[in-house]
Amino acid sequence: MIRKLNIFEEIDWISVGIYFFLVIFGWMNIFASNYNEQFRSIFDLHQNYGDQLVWILVSLILIVVIFALDHRFFYFFTYPIYSFAILLLIAVLLFGSKVHGSKSWINIFGFGLQPSEFVKIAVALAVARYLSGYNVKLMTWKSIGIIAGIIGLPVILIIIQPDFGTAIVFSCFIFVLYREGLPGWILGFSIFTAVVFLMTLLLPKTVVIVLLFACSIIFIGILNQKYTHSLYSAMVLIAAYGLLRIIFYFSPFKPDIYMIWLIASVISAVILIFIVIWKKIQNAFFVLTVLFVFIGFTYSVDYVFHKVLKPHQQTRVNILLGKETDVKGVGYNLNQSKIAIGAGGFAGKGYLRGTQTKLNYVPEQSTDFIFCTVGEEWGFIGVVFVIVAFSVLLLRMIVLAERQRSAFARIYGYGVFSILFFHFAINIAMTIGLFPVIGIPLPFFSYGGSSMIAFTILLFLFLRLDAVRKIYLK
Repeated sequence: MIRKLNIFEEIDWISVGIYFFLVIFGWMNIFASNYNEQFRSIFDLHQNYGDQLVWILVSLILIVVIFALDHRFFYFFTYPIYSFAILLLIAVLLFGSKVHGSKSWINIFGFGLQPSEFVKIAVALAVARYLSGYNVKLMTWKSIGIIAGIIGLPVILIIIQPDFGTAIVFSCFIFVLYREGLPGWILGFSIFTAVVFLMTLLLPKTVVIVLLFACSIIFIGILNQKYTHSLYSAMVLIAAYGLLRIIFYFSPFKPDIYMIWLIASVISAVILIFIVIWKKIQNAFFVLTVLFVFIGFTYSVDYVFHKVLKPHQQTRVNILLGKETDVKGVGYNLNQSKIAIGAGGFAGKGYLRGTQTKLNYVPEQSTDFIFCTVGEEWGFIGVVFVIVAFSVLLLRMIVLAERQRSAFARIYGYGVFSILFFHFAINIAMTIGLFPVIGIPLPFFSYGGSSMIAFTILLFLFLRLDAVRKIYLK
């Protein structure tokens, strides 16, 4: 049963208000980051901030168009929209132009378009459309395969460009899947994989392998609720290590301590397999299989780091991990960004008074590093305002998503939340040195037509769906 309602009254004006605050404040900071005494007008269309004003106006027009369209349009045309987005990614590979080493842009009617920004919307819609389908169960091989295809296809095309930063963004959809019934152990497994990846970059592989073996011993006890098995296995590992230390002490061959632990782990693993067979310990073979998979993973990380990542990307990761110091080369942006943010103090130096900003010490300051402009000119107070605004918007997305009566709208809402959260968290972490510099914009804030328009469509498409949530009676 359908009833009429006033869409204008049903719009979530809290989200709209936060959007306009971020857009306008972002525009002001783009002006500050490009400020020049010769070009004092914020409306100068020959400057970056003038371009951004144009994209803001275009975004406003698109908001009107989104609310003018029937809300069912987005549901019925989801798959054509997704297909068109994939074609754009293919077109970029064929006809695109390179920017900063990545073939991510394509010229359409004189406008430089970055399709990967819009593909996020298409993927969010496609995931929502599929999962909201009749009798679709997430935890089946068919559903997992289809979801993996929907998300994985654009990721592969984006990696080919190559644009690893944007490709990483699509990992945020795991939060959507978790909300829709993905078991918690999969989320935990993903986090554990990320931890192992980080450990592999920080520690010698032998140390990581020994730690993995120790974890597997603990997991065997947890899964079977018989911690004596874990205790026996730990004793075997320690005994093997002690015996090897004695043997190598009298041997002419003197391996380092890491190698001894590795050999002890291998011996212990063999003994553990016999114990598992003898005692018929349940789930032990599964744990050991996972162990060997992760051991292989540690070697694959080493291969990817040294063979796939480009030298400047390797340097960025090493700088973040504290393994390298390069304040004049690849690490220059990050170092200057932290100086700018720190120089702002509590209340900032004042609008248009940032020395780091005025003297162009921070490259890409109006795009990826726009947050450091806030830190320098508005200080801790400005930084808190921006973080609070984004946090309220993100919490609002969860509230709106949970109140949807349509599964399609709810799932898409969580997609919006996941994408915005990932960009917000990673961009800010990137500018203060808590994450490698991967080049993703701060939503509604960073300079760029593609990102401004894409994030606007992403958000207001959901607000359009939310505005008609009452149209279907329970």
